[in-house]
Amino acid sequence: MSSIADLPIEVLLDNVLSFMQISDILRLGSTNQFFAAVCSDDTFWRRRLQSDFNFSGAGTARTSGWKFIYRGLFNPRVYVWGEKSHGRLGLSKYPKSIMRAVPFPVQLHIPGVRIVSLIAGGMSFHALDSKGQIYVWGTLDGTAPGLKSDGFSEAGTKANSPLRLRMPAATRSISCGRLHASSLDSKGQIWTFLTWGRPFRLVSDLFTDPDSKPLQIECGWAFSCVLTQSGDVFVWWPFSGEMAVHIERVNTEMDDQGDKKASALPDKTIPCVTWDLNEDPVRLPSIPPLPELTEESEEKPTQLIQIAGLDGHIIGLTNKGHVLKFGSLDSKATFTRGNWQYLPAFSEVEKVQTEYYRFSLDPPQTMKITHISANFLHFIAYSTGSSSVVLIGDTETDSQSQPKVIPALQNKSIISVVLGDYHSVALTSDGKVLTWGAYSAGALGLGDPFKLTPGSPGAFETEARRLSALQHSWGEPPSVEVPTEVRFDHGRKTRKDRFCFSIAAAGWHTGALVIDLEPDADEDEDDNIELEPEDPPLPSRIIRQHPNPGPPIIPFPGFRIGFAGRPRGG
Repeated sequence: MSSIADLPIEVLLDNVLSFMQISDILRLGSTNQFFAAVCSDDTFWRRRLQSDFNFSGAGTARTSGWKFIYRGLFNPRVYVWGEKSHGRLGLSKYPKSIMRAVPFPVQLHIPGVRIVSLIAGGMSFHALDSKGQIYVWGTLDGTAPGLKSDGFSEAGTKANSPLRLRMPAATRSISCGRLHASSLDSKGQIWTFLTWGRPFRLVSDLFTDPDSKPLQIECGWAFSCVLTQSGDVFVWWPFSGEMAVHIERVNTEMDDQGDKKASALPDKTIPCVTWDLNEDPVRLPSIPPLPELTEESEEKPTQLIQIAGLDGHIIGLTNKGHVLKFGSLDSKATFTRGNWQYLPAFSEVEKVQTEYYRFSLDPPQTMKITHISANFLHFIAYSTGSSSVVLIGDTETDSQSQPKVIPALQNKSIISVVLGDYHSVALTSDGKVLTWGAYSAGALGLGDPFKLTPGSPGAFETEARRLSALQHSWGEPPSVEVPTEVRFDHGRKTRKDRFCFSIAAAGWHTGALVIDLEPDADEDEDDNIELEPEDPPLPSRIIRQHPNPGPPIIPFPGFRIGFAGRPRGG
């Protein structure tokens, strides 16, 4: 007699488990070894994360552990730290610190909301919940004036705490530039936010063909772009040229109507006044012919599968591991000067091996770059696995340039790297967060420099320097050169390990989504950090030297007009 166990694995995963309740799947998995293996399939759990929680994991190179992440997403925690101006951390109270910053992770509470994706803007954060709703806090454009009475029709209006944007459809992904954001919704529609109250939908016949379906949305410093299914890249500049004139005209018309200020409502939502902008973006030239990177030539044609935006440039990654750079994207008037440059030292294992030898590292024998990220002046290209490779470039990188290699990042199973203006953050496959770079108003998250042992990462170099800074109200810690682990248990009497599954950084601030490794542990200790109101009296003249319901109770193995924002700094 036939039984469910006789069905092909593909049928079980695609046509049976996909329609079952999670509690039933867990019960089925506890019946025998066969179903335990089937019900732990990583591909299945990744799909359920997307369908149940709107969590794609697209920002990381994670390849396993999706079942563990699924369990943790019943109660994820949002942590933020770094510069606190413009309300960018969303906190009502801040840890007491002489530096007037938040130098370690502090939990941001958003009651009743399950955040699954966190994205940092230049002076803000954007978050997606499990329903595809966007939450924002901080200021989209802190360089612009904005009063509460103006509502969120103005880019300079500040959201001191998280507010939900009322959009026409669920959002699948979002990307931030310095002073703007763009998103893709569940219907494949493209949105751009120059203000949180008046986002516009980009409408163009260029996206009507099936091959032109948008796959990835990305923002550079002052432009937006989209990668399509065919591997084409389309770019638009909302702060300059004809598009900026069009946007200004529509905003003036809305201002004259008087009822489209998009002021925040008592339920902590922003009623977005959406509108359509009918204009074709610019299609970038096709990528040039590229060398084969392995002896085994893949049958599929070479095309772009990822893009990453920075200041005036786009980094591209092909399905075969080629890394390329396109420059001259300061405006629509300058893009014709640009072209795709192949970066062999970021793509070919032989050239990467040369850099490893310089640091006496064991070089990789094989390599395929699988992910890229970028912000402001720098970009990262990295591969996955225990022998992961992390390569760093910048806006000046060309076909002859060698990548910067940080020895402490190599062979560390890095699955995500994000960049602030002057600090960087990496995430490992086992949920650890590493930071390095400039102090950046505490964005490294390593602790209060006045309380850290002098000479340790994030601290002053010596006790004399620490006392001098305290006495003379001047100075800050030096940059951290070696990536150092960030902890998420500040204020607790006992250490508590937590697992981070997503990171975000921009400007001088950082954020992370974290789940508990000990879900039944006492959580009261997490509130032991001494807090004070947002704007207490200045204690000194210290300044910067540079710019939810629980999971199923079933056995679950532990788990510009012009160029916007050209001034640097957060």
